[in-house]
Amino acid sequence: MLQTPSGGAGHGAAAADGGLMSIGAVLSALRAEFPEVTISKIRFLESEGLIEPRRTPSGYRKFSARDVERLGHVLRMQRDHYLPLKVIREHLDAVERGEAVALPGVGRQRDGESALEPAEAPTVARIGRVQLLDAAGIGERELDEWESYGLIAPLPEGGYDAEAVTVAALVIELGRFGIEPRHLRAMKAAADREAGLVDQVVAPLKRHRNPQTRTHAEARTKELAGLTVRLHAALVQTALGVRLP
Repeated sequence: MLQTPSGGAGHGAAAADGGLMSIGAVLSALRAEFPEVTISKIRFLESEGLIEPRRTPSGYRKFSARDVERLGHVLRMQRDHYLPLKVIREHLDAVERGEAVALPGVGRQRDGESALEPAEAPTVARIGRVQLLDAAGIGERELDEWESYGLIAPLPEGGYDAEAVTVAALVIELGRFGIEPRHLRAMKAAADREAGLVDQVVAPLKRHRNPQTRTHAEARTKELAGLTVRLHAALVQTALGVRLP
């Protein structure tokens, strides 16, 4: 059975609509465990076939308890195992068919090795170039272009941060609306400034001699990252004069 995300927010809204939840209620329910999740992220996961919420006659999404449970599992597998969405979707579909399948893991990739390793292998927040190209469905030329604009960058020790898969997918999604990678340099610059502000706040904690204080710095970084993402989304909505359903 898939694990249900913690937090009870949004259940009143679900009860008022025959057990179905709005995307805003789903967001509230998930944020207790996943503070960085956004409405755009939920919509993106829907576009990738990870969930299939119902639609009202006016086009609004309505999520069942199963949808929310599956969303929580998807986000958890991304966060804890750094798996590409394609792998997550195939795994969850197999589980829901009643098949006994092991959870795949992403391991360190060397030349000539498979990107995916058995579930018992330790997972790391890093993927290889070949795996990134495969997960994003792009070619070398596209990745080189994105790297030239700073949208995706290899790690100093080789490979890429696993979140590069999400970045690549969003760049592709924006491209469907005519927004080209070169147009996204301003977003990357803004993200770097926001990250710099967060790092400035937590830097003293990271340098502390006490291991518990350094651990607290990681938790504080995640908390601040979630707040900055929410603020950024709210500011964009305000600037555009829209309210996401």
